[in-house]
Amino acid sequence: MGPMKTPHLLLATALLVGCNSAAAPAPSPESKPAAATPTGAHAQAAAASGAEVGKAAPDFTLTDFEGKAVHLADLRGKTVVLEWFNPDCPYVKASHTKGSLNGLAKRWTDKGVVWLGVDSAAPGKQGHDPERVSLAVGAFGLHHPILADETGKVGHLYGATNTPHLFVIDPKGVLVYRGAIDNSPDGEGESPAGGKLVNYVDTALQALAAGKAVETKETQAYGCGVKYGS
Repeated sequence: MGPMKTPHLLLATALLVGCNSAAAPAPSPESKPAAATPTGAHAQAAAASGAEVGKAAPDFTLTDFEGKAVHLADLRGKTVVLEWFNPDCPYVKASHTKGSLNGLAKRWTDKGVVWLGVDSAAPGKQGHDPERVSLAVGAFGLHHPILADETGKVGHLYGATNTPHLFVIDPKGVLVYRGAIDNSPDGEGESPAGGKLVNYVDTALQALAAGKAVETKETQAYGCGVKYGS
């Protein structure tokens, strides 16, 4: 008889499977996923990214899952948030059901901010299925568009490595923040670094609304790797 697996090993195995298989989009995770960092192609994408904080955000046009085209340049004059999204990633589920993304987009879009989800999963990869996206939108109570980037062109352009991965663009079209939603890489907002939860995106949006500079401009994103085709 082989050695018995410990609960921690079983938990880690379950989370790894969750990041790489299709799961129900609705449940609130009861486990705390460990942070995932970009490696391989994802790290190379970040290094080659055309999205640089302090410079103009790369323009793009993508179509949402309802068939409506969204052109970033048309949104000049508004603050825009890009959120890389995968409906089956446990970090995304945790953030939208218990963590820092729960209700955040609605709160800011009610104030005039444009919030766009971006799904860069390639065909056949976890998170690509339009039906899964639709189910997650309903389960998470989302009111903003989810844009389909199945070629991964826009994801690579921005250097998006994880889901979730957040980018904040000011009304002048300048990228002012890129990175994690917060400092709690369990996704649930319950284990923040330093003991105090900091929602980097909310803080950046508050600064922009007050006409102030964003102080924390870049952090390390955590979550599942974006399911690019290449």
